[in-house]
Amino acid sequence: MDLIRFLHDRPPGAPPSALTIGNFDGLHRGHQALIERVVARAPALVPALMCFEPLPMALFRPDDPPVRLMAVADRLCWAARYGIQRMFMPRFSRRFAALTPEAFAGELVAGAAAARHVVVGADFRFGARAAGDVDYLARLGERHGFSVEVVDPVCVDGAKVSSSALRRLLAEGAVGRASELLGRPYTLSGRVLRGQRLGRSLGFPTANLRPPVPPALHGVFAVRVHGAGLQGHPGVANFGRRPTVNGSGWLLEAHLFDYDGNLYGRRLEVEFVERLRGEARFDDLAALTRQMQEDARQARRLLDQAPAVFSPSQPGP
Repeated sequence: MDLIRFLHDRPPGAPPSALTIGNFDGLHRGHQALIERVVARAPALVPALMCFEPLPMALFRPDDPPVRLMAVADRLCWAARYGIQRMFMPRFSRRFAALTPEAFAGELVAGAAAARHVVVGADFRFGARAAGDVDYLARLGERHGFSVEVVDPVCVDGAKVSSSALRRLLAEGAVGRASELLGRPYTLSGRVLRGQRLGRSLGFPTANLRPPVPPALHGVFAVRVHGAGLQGHPGVANFGRRPTVNGSGWLLEAHLFDYDGNLYGRRLEVEFVERLRGEARFDDLAALTRQMQEDARQARRLLDQAPAVFSPSQPGP
């Protein structure tokens, strides 16, 4: 998949695209419905997606940014898995946010993205102060040579699938329910970092990954780990700030059951199966170790009973 961060970097003469536009944080089933429509236009048009980094609300609310459902690398990986061949990811700045709807449609959509067909949701807004709606986009499309297709919301059990709904479920630890909105298990990926090796000294060596921040969930989870030759390897993971050892920053620490390989620097994808408990502060390392042993026993029992159904189609970037 081609990633284009600076829109003027699109190669001259690049073939025209079928383009969907939005934040696409999480790439849930609602997003997938949009992607399905642009992929259906291939090979006549290149299936393309335009999203923004940072997320717009992070610019407008720097003291209260939205939680991140996925890292940029995960968004790229999943977009490619769903059939996107060209990803536009311009930097969302105040200058970018000030673009008029007319400039957005003419300079970005028709110009930089070479879109000939645009797929959006019914509530799509664009341009400065979100002044443009889908009807105005269609009128601008007539002027600039692209058609517009509006896709109805996707609902699960009568409720609209959205990134905000997904964030609420993950904040509650309801990863099973969240997977219904995603159409797949919730996963995070990253390269394994070198840590303080405290887990190894306690008998629980961990593969440590840095998550996107602020993260969508926290606590202790039964997990399965993919990548580096592993396919759904069972484990238990702590996702949080590690208050017992005065940790700094968010960290995802996955302990893989019955595994003794070297994973430093390798890219892993952690699949969250079920939340076991919230993160807690313990009086000492002995108390922490006893709880880790109980977490591991509970996770083993749960994973033995839960069927493994998720199989990534390709490794992360």
